[in-house]
Amino acid sequence: MRKEDCFYLGKIAKKFSFKGEVLIYLDTDEPELYENLESVFVEQNKHLIPFFIETSSLHKGDFLRVRFEDVNTEQDADALVGSAIYLPLTMLPKLTGNKFYFHEVIGFEIEDQRLGVFGKITSINDSSAQPLFEVLNGNVEILVPMIDHFLVKIDRENKKVIVNLPEGLIEMYL
Repeated sequence: MRKEDCFYLGKIAKKFSFKGEVLIYLDTDEPELYENLESVFVEQNKHLIPFFIETSSLHKGDFLRVRFEDVNTEQDADALVGSAIYLPLTMLPKLTGNKFYFHEVIGFEIEDQRLGVFGKITSINDSSAQPLFEVLNGNVEILVPMIDHFLVKIDRENKKVIVNLPEGLIEMYL
């Protein structure tokens, strides 16, 4: 499985017992959706390795307590701590309306109701307090705050994000 075909679910935060159980931190708003997984992909040495789950249960909200097949000791579990966990994109629940996954809008045009199309979304920067659309207009990179108030419509059919931005926001880049 290639990383491009998967989404990040979380990471193995720590071992849980001396029998090889681990706690996976789930980076999601709905941890209950992932309580009964059969398997996950664990990133090791930049490769995604399938691990099959014997038992799992939610633990303190955002954690999933997991016992993997063939992980039976503390040493086995120690080797997994800190590893990222991935699932195939096909397992993401479908979103509708103006809800979207970040990876879903990469490559979409972005259109302001006042200015029209002003570029193509090349990536999402979510390392700051406010996620930003990174938009390319020719050779100019434009950063657009992802604020619900600005978002008018996600047009999946025409691969467009339609926004209503404050006057001057785009003009200051061009």
